[in-house]
Amino acid sequence: MSKPAEAPAADADAAPKKSGKKGLLMGALAALALGGGGFYAVYSGLADTLLGGGKDEHAAVEAVVGKVAFVPMEPIMISLPPGSSSKFLRFTGQLEVEPDRAEEVAQVMPRVLDVLNTYLRAVEVRDLEQPSSAARLRAQMLRRVQVVTGEGRVRDLLVTEFVMN
Repeated sequence: MSKPAEAPAADADAAPKKSGKKGLLMGALAALALGGGGFYAVYSGLADTLLGGGKDEHAAVEAVVGKVAFVPMEPIMISLPPGSSSKFLRFTGQLEVEPDRAEEVAQVMPRVLDVLNTYLRAVEVRDLEQPSSAARLRAQMLRRVQVVTGEGRVRDLLVTEFVMN
C-alpha cells in the first residue's frame, strides 16, 4: 500500500520546473518599448497634439507677454542693526505694469522707493533671514507699491536681487 502513494510524487518530480525568466524578459522588453515610445512622443511634440495642447497655449502666453511692461527700480541699500549676522541688505526689483501705465508708474518711483525703504527697515532681521518668509515679504511690498501707485497700475513686483551681506 505504500507503493501507490509514492507514484504521484515521482510524477511531480519528473515534470520540468518553470522559471520566470521568460516572463521577466518579456516584461522588461515591453517596458523598454513603452518608455522609448513615450520619450519619442514627448520629444517630437506628438504628445502635445495628442493631449490637446500645443500652439493654442503658446499663443496665449505670447498674448500675455505682449501686454506687459517692466519698470526697473533703483537698488535699495539698507544697513542692518549691529547685532545681526549681516551688515546690509541690497534689494533690486522691477514692477510689472500695463504698457500704457509705465510712464505714470515711473513718475511716482521716488514714492515707491521710499515706501519700500521704510518697510524693509521696519522688518526684523530674523524675518529677512528665513527663506520661507520671501513670499510674505514680496506680497507685503507689492501691496505697499499698489497703494502708492494707485489700484490697477502695478500687476506684480519682481525681485531681481535680495542679498544680505
